[in-house]
Amino acid sequence: MTLIQQIITVGMVVLATILTRFLPFLVFPEGKPVPKYVRYLGKVLPPAVFGLLIIYCLKSVSIFSGSHGIPELISILLVVVLHLWKRQMLLSIAGGTICYMLLVQFVF
Repeated sequence: MTLIQQIITVGMVVLATILTRFLPFLVFPEGKPVPKYVRYLGKVLPPAVFGLLIIYCLKSVSIFSGSHGIPELISILLVVVLHLWKRQMLLSIAGGTICYMLLVQFVF
């Protein structure tokens, strides 16, 4: 890339970052109520993303070969227990990921 192209690229990245940071405050000012549709999306999208993450992570697991899905099953159980105990989605995801990585690297 030439110097001008690099400057334009950095400028566009900065502009996009600023736009994504400030646009919600411009579209939804503090004194104005948030539309029902946006509140609905805020309620249903986190579980939907979590469901998509589960499907993506388990799509290539075969119970007929390799470790037979045992590390995945143990990690899923840990995620469920952590989520029921603390109700923190990030803790559940991180705990399950760390558990899976440790099992795959050191046990299976």
